[in-house]
Amino acid sequence: MEIRSYVQSLQRSREARSDSRRPDSFRLRGREWTLLPDVFAPPYTTSTDAAMELLGFHEDHQLAGNGSFLEIGCGTGVIAVSAALSGCERVLATDINPLAVRNTALNAQRHGIADRVRAQQSDLFDALDPHARFDTVYWHSNFVLAPSDYRYASLHERAYVDPGYAAHRRYLEQAPQWTTEGGRVLLHFSNRGDLARLHALADETERELSVVRSMHVEEGRDTIEYLLIEIARRDASSPRPKRVGAATSNRQGS
Repeated sequence: MEIRSYVQSLQRSREARSDSRRPDSFRLRGREWTLLPDVFAPPYTTSTDAAMELLGFHEDHQLAGNGSFLEIGCGTGVIAVSAALSGCERVLATDINPLAVRNTALNAQRHGIADRVRAQQSDLFDALDPHARFDTVYWHSNFVLAPSDYRYASLHERAYVDPGYAAHRRYLEQAPQWTTEGGRVLLHFSNRGDLARLHALADETERELSVVRSMHVEEGRDTIEYLLIEIARRDASSPRPKRVGAATSNRQGS
């Protein structure tokens, strides 16, 4: 339970936000990235690097394909920009934090793909063109569950915890509506999150969850398991699927 403590996650947020040595740029996967204040900072966690691995942006067959890509919660824009650099023709990156939107636009310019990556402020799907559809919808979620009555002290904390999993429920319910025919919905999750609660929300919203890839990473004294989960509409005529977890994931690494 300690690894899933929202108090610890909030402490990590405060430390990453206020560190006097916090860089204004960082290197990840062979590229330099701009980092603005009050934006989720990949140098302080293994999560973004793990997401790059799970999405396969270093491989010939990355999971996002070469079509359109929507990223929810883009932060610095590492995932959105990497999707474009890996072949995605149209990328929309959204975040509720306006500084994250600016940060993503700066990194798109930095890597020469501003013509293919558009950054927009939005609370999940609220500000999107209702007619827009994407081949891949992806969210690197704030997977730590906080009490439902918790009130954020800063925009930075929104990248770390989700009170009552309200945002996760909305994502499960709404994300499949934004895909093209044959498109897919992906969720970056972790054993710092509450997988049982995620399954309960999937039941409530009639969604199926399946682990596409997973990996274990040492972070300080903790061993973190990261999961890339695919979300699909549940066929009412089908039996309820086996619940996913570490035992059912099909790829592990470190």
